[in-house]
Amino acid sequence: MEVLLYILITLATVAGMEFVAWAAHKYLMHGWLWTWHEDHHRPHHDKEGFFEKNDLFFLVFAVPSAASYIIGLNVAGWFWLTFVGIGISIYGAIYFLIHDVYIHRRFSWFRQLDNKYSRAILRAHGHHHSITEKDGAESFGLLVVARKYFGKRSDWSRQETKA
Repeated sequence: MEVLLYILITLATVAGMEFVAWAAHKYLMHGWLWTWHEDHHRPHHDKEGFFEKNDLFFLVFAVPSAASYIIGLNVAGWFWLTFVGIGISIYGAIYFLIHDVYIHRRFSWFRQLDNKYSRAILRAHGHHHSITEKDGAESFGLLVVARKYFGKRSDWSRQETKA
């Protein structure tokens, strides 16, 4: 029974991280931490080197994960927190693989997924990046994609008026 609880904590944390990442992206990255995120919205040919200031967010999200491991493994009665750390780590791996490898092609580990969901992720992220300023962007999440991105771009405005 305890194992099932730990699995549920891990899965709930992975799912919850999508909403944490959405809020951090919308309110921090496109808010007072725009100076770190801004270079991510510039065309790749405008960038110097492999890394972006935006990559600092990897460290920001690593801190609560590491803290969860440390506290969970060292403080009596807090072992469950280890599985929160595992969930954050799993979400981080998913985010890295989808965002950095698949969408932005920073590594060539796999070329092209081809299904409705993967195309919707690309459309949503591409639409987000079509705004190069701090304000005016939409689609701040990664895994939860608005319905309109499953259709063609020409259908987006029609779907918005129906909603």
